[in-house]
Amino acid sequence: MKEEKGKTNLKNGKKIKILVCTLVVFLIATIAIFGIYTKYQNRMINNVKSYSYGMDLKGERTIILTPSTETETKIKDAEGNEVTDAENLTDEELTQKGYTKEEVAVNSESALTKENYEKSKEIIEKRLKQLDVEQYTINVNEENGQITINIPEDNRTDDIINNLIPVGKFEIIDSETKEVLMTNNDIKEARVMYGQSSSVQNGTNVYLDIKFNKEGTQKFENVTNTYKTVEESNTTNTTNTTSDNTTTDNTTTENNTNETNTSTENTTNETEGSTSEDTTKEEETQKEIIMQIDGEQMMTTSFDEVVSTGEMSLVVGTAATDEETINDHAQNALNMATLLNNGEMPIEYEGVSQYILSDITKTQLHIVEIAIIVIIALALLRLIIKYKTNGFLASIGYIGLAAILALIIRYTNVVIAIEGIFAIAIVLIINYIFQSKLLSKQKKLKENNENETVRKAMKETFKDFFIKMIPICIMAITFCFIKWIPISSFGMIMFWGLLLIAVYNPIITLYLLKINNK
Repeated sequence: MKEEKGKTNLKNGKKIKILVCTLVVFLIATIAIFGIYTKYQNRMINNVKSYSYGMDLKGERTIILTPSTETETKIKDAEGNEVTDAENLTDEELTQKGYTKEEVAVNSESALTKENYEKSKEIIEKRLKQLDVEQYTINVNEENGQITINIPEDNRTDDIINNLIPVGKFEIIDSETKEVLMTNNDIKEARVMYGQSSSVQNGTNVYLDIKFNKEGTQKFENVTNTYKTVEESNTTNTTNTTSDNTTTDNTTTENNTNETNTSTENTTNETEGSTSEDTTKEEETQKEIIMQIDGEQMMTTSFDEVVSTGEMSLVVGTAATDEETINDHAQNALNMATLLNNGEMPIEYEGVSQYILSDITKTQLHIVEIAIIVIIALALLRLIIKYKTNGFLASIGYIGLAAILALIIRYTNVVIAIEGIFAIAIVLIINYIFQSKLLSKQKKLKENNENETVRKAMKETFKDFFIKMIPICIMAITFCFIKWIPISSFGMIMFWGLLLIAVYNPIITLYLLKINNK
């Protein structure tokens, strides 16, 4: 009676464990396929990261940059030198001073050379890399300087384009004379930094930190010394006066303050005069600099003290506590750092862009997805028919692995190209072969009345299987370091898939099979 009751409890325990495992896997698979949605600002948003698709699947943006043909007005003196502080003068005032206006092309004929076309291309490519654009193509027409760029279409595309067109001319100038004090050539590095705000509780400040090179450090020290805030003290006289008909008696001077004592004449009553005192006043006089990129003012400031470290940190935006605002400030700082880090383009460009659809439509992708799901379902059904409960448990484990692989691809920022889809299919096939061999080995061991058949089958299958997988593992790791997206997509997915198979099966699949073999 007790033995039957024990068997019943054991059987019920197995069912509960199998049910719990099935529900957990079902939950993970649901999250991987549909995501997790929460309400945000009267709309539902998916909190699970989206997949990153390559240009061959999602489409691409083609940007065509051509040297600008625009002109700008220059004011020159009688000797032909450019005058920078006459923008606000009327035509009559310009004539009186002997100044003339000229329309000058923004790109001179001497600038439109093959060398400058190539240099512009190199600077744009550096900007793409700093903006973490992993997949792109860039070509230059050496005859007319036209640069053609292809990048994936996503929510960052417009922002990226805005960072490719500017010249990136950095200047620190005198706010009055417009004298250029520092340029791009003085910058060593610009980077984004974060700091805790002292004015906003739990707030975060985003900084654009600019480091100057050796020559720039000396220049910046001189600038901060010249444009340092100066305080001047002006103290007026303090005078004691009496009633009318007074004569000056004695005058003494001390510390730049005149004290004049006067007494009355022809009067019998001495009258104490009133005292008036002007307090010391402090006035600040400042020389200021303007910091600008491509003539657009970033800030106007003077300096409280001389800076000899060769480093300057600028606050971008205001202190914030919410992640979205902080990320916006950080993106703005990154945009400026991208322009400062990669030099000034020798040519000014203007550009147009167009979206090019992928040759592979969403319908075709859905057909491929459905086909893969159907093939997997039929394959797992075969395992269930052949190995009964063990086949069912292995199938549950298989679905769990596929779901986790999908989440790993999302959160490791793997770009999915067509080759990446083939890699996913290969990983799923390899895992199916592994589980088939595992179940077959475990069945044979059980027929031979071996002890701990599941653990022993896992050990033998694992050893035999992954020795054969070594060449594929080496290939996958090698492909990961190749910058061409189709190859790196294949390599990264293969790498994570093989690693997941090696870790997941000895833990999860082994546990599931042990439930039915106790």
